[in-house]
Amino acid sequence: MTSTVTTAATAGRKVLVPLALAQFICSFAGSSMNVMINDISTDLDTSVQGVQVAITVFLLVMAALMIPGGKLTDRWGRKRCLMAGLAVYGVGALLSAAAPGLGVLILGNSVLEGVGTALLIPPVYILTTLLFTGTAARARAFGTIMALGGIGAAAGPLLGGLLTTAIDWRANFGFQAVIVALILFLTRTLEDPLPADPTRPFDTVGAVLSAAGLILLVTGILAADNNTWLMIALLLAGAAVLAGFFRWIRRLERTGREPLLATSLFHNRTSNLGLVTQNAQWLVLMGVSFTVGAYLQVVRGYSAIATGGVFTAATLGLLATSLAAERLAERHSQRTLILTGFALTTAGIVVLLLLVRAVDSVWAFTPGLLLIGLGIGLMLTPSVNIVQSAFPDSRQGEISGLSRSISNLGSSLGTAIAGTILVSQLTRNGYAAAMAALAVCGLAGLCAALFLPHDRTTAAGTPRPGPGG
Repeated sequence: MTSTVTTAATAGRKVLVPLALAQFICSFAGSSMNVMINDISTDLDTSVQGVQVAITVFLLVMAALMIPGGKLTDRWGRKRCLMAGLAVYGVGALLSAAAPGLGVLILGNSVLEGVGTALLIPPVYILTTLLFTGTAARARAFGTIMALGGIGAAAGPLLGGLLTTAIDWRANFGFQAVIVALILFLTRTLEDPLPADPTRPFDTVGAVLSAAGLILLVTGILAADNNTWLMIALLLAGAAVLAGFFRWIRRLERTGREPLLATSLFHNRTSNLGLVTQNAQWLVLMGVSFTVGAYLQVVRGYSAIATGGVFTAATLGLLATSLAAERLAERHSQRTLILTGFALTTAGIVVLLLLVRAVDSVWAFTPGLLLIGLGIGLMLTPSVNIVQSAFPDSRQGEISGLSRSISNLGSSLGTAIAGTILVSQLTRNGYAAAMAALAVCGLAGLCAALFLPHDRTTAAGTPRPGPGG
C-alpha cells in the first residue's frame, strides 16, 4: 500500500513539473519586458508607447483566444493542444529574439506567443483538475502552479533585468525558447485522462465575436491618450460586439446547438465572484509591474538590472504566501484568504504611492512591493480553486478557458489602463495617477470578495459537483 502511494505521488510530481513550468514561462513573458522598455525602444528605434503596445497586445491576444483555446481541448485533446501551443510559442520566442523592428517583435511576441499561450494554458488547468483529486492533492497542485505563475510575473522583471544587463534584451526570448523546449521534452509521455472528440462542434462565429469584442475594448483604452472620440467609439463598438456575442450564444442554445461558451457558466454566483477576483488580481499585479518598471527606467533612469532588483521584494512575498497555499487552505476559508490578500495588496499600493513620493531612495519601493507580493500570493490559488471546483469534469474545458481569459483580460487591462495613464503624463503626475487607479481596482476586488460565501466547503479541492454543476 505504501509503495502504491509513493508511486502515485512520484507520478503526480512528474506531471506537475511541466504544467507548472508552462504557467511560469507564460507569466514571465508578460512581465519581463517591463524592464526592457529603454533597451528595446533604443535598439528598435521605437518609443515607450510602442513597447507598451507590444506588451498589451500579447496579454490581449491571450485573453481574446483563451476561451476558444479551452473549447478546442475537447475537440483536439488536452495533450495535443498543450503540445501545439508550446510549439507556436517557441517559434514566436525565436522570432522575437531575432526581431529587426517593432513590427516583427509584435508578430513574434504579441501574436505568436499570445496564440501559443491561449492554446497551452487551458490544458494546464484542465489536466490539473482531472489528474489531482482530493482536498490536499488538488490544493497542492494548484498552489504549485499558481505559485510559479505568480513568481513568473513577479520575478520576470528581476530575471529579465539580469539577462538584459548580462547579455542583451534578446536573451530573454532565447531563455523562453529553452524553457519551452524543456517542457516539450517533459510532456512527451504525458497521458490525456479523457479521449479527444473530433466530432465535437466548434462555434467559429462565437470565437470571432468574443475575440473582436475584447480587442476593441482594450484598444479603446490604449487610444485614451491620443484621441478621446476614438476611445469612446472603440469602447462602444467593443460593448456592442460583446452584446452580439451573448445574443449569438443564447440563440445557439435555444436551437439546441453547442455555443462557444454556455451561458449556464454564469449561473453560479460563487464562480462569478471568483472570476471577478481573478481579473482584479492580475490587473493590479501587471499594472503595478508596468507602472513601476516604466517609472524607474524612464523617469529615474534606472538600468534593467536595477529595475529588476527592485521587484525582488514582490517576488519574495509572493513566493512565501503562494507556496503556503495548502497549509493556509486547511486553516482558513477561501473567502478569508482572498479578502486578506486584497487588503494587503491595496495597502501595498498606497505605501508605494506615499513612500516613493516622499523618499528619494530605491528602498522606498521595498515595503509596498513586499505587501503586494504577499497579498497576491495569498489569493491566487483560492480564486482559481473556487472557480474550477464549481463545475464537473465534463465542463472543465469551458470553465478553464473562461477563467484564464478573465485573468489574462485583467493583465491586459492592467497594462493598458496604468500604462496609458503613465505614458500620457510621464513627466507630470502619471505615476501617482496610475497607482491611484490601481488602488481603486484593488478595492473593487476587495468588495467582490466580501460577497463570497463564508462556508469553508468552498475551499480548495472540494469534491467535484455532479453533472448538474
